[in-house]
Amino acid sequence: MKQLITLTFFLLTLTAFAQKPCEYSTNVTDSIGTYKITNEYLMSEKSFGGSFSYVFFSLAQTDGLPTLNLQLIQKSKDFIKANCFDKNSKVFLQLQNGKIVTLMHIEQENCGTLIRDKGFDNRVNTGIFVFMKDSYDELKKSPVNIMRIKYLTTTEDYIVKSELTSEMNGKVYKPDTYFMENIRCVE
Repeated sequence: MKQLITLTFFLLTLTAFAQKPCEYSTNVTDSIGTYKITNEYLMSEKSFGGSFSYVFFSLAQTDGLPTLNLQLIQKSKDFIKANCFDKNSKVFLQLQNGKIVTLMHIEQENCGTLIRDKGFDNRVNTGIFVFMKDSYDELKKSPVNIMRIKYLTTTEDYIVKSELTSEMNGKVYKPDTYFMENIRCVE
């Protein structure tokens, strides 16, 4: 009887802490090297007065170097201001434990692409950010509260929710624990 209780407790503990498998949109190893990138994950969604804004994250690893791919998608019938990434762009993540993690943009200027579709202007912009060596491990330990993106000419702050039900696709996301759940996929 004691063994059955111990076995049940062990299995319940194992199930509670089991990690879901990593899902990749690309996972390639060849003679040139290795490259893998996780599926895009919705971190922020804003809808106001006919304008929409989405921030997606994906994690990539190129020959052992982990990076964060940030994609900003804006949609509006009004003029959309270009938020450009440059060598001074950064992503700041304030964690629940009070620490701030900084990610630096690679030195590639990018103002995105403007696409006109059915009366809407759509701007798609992607930035690649590298982790600072000393702060990488902090993302495994604590959820994210606030995200600040520093562009070439402006800075935007986002409250990172513990649960986000997307108006776009109806899916439920948990952006605050994104790194805790996924950073292991690019180690």
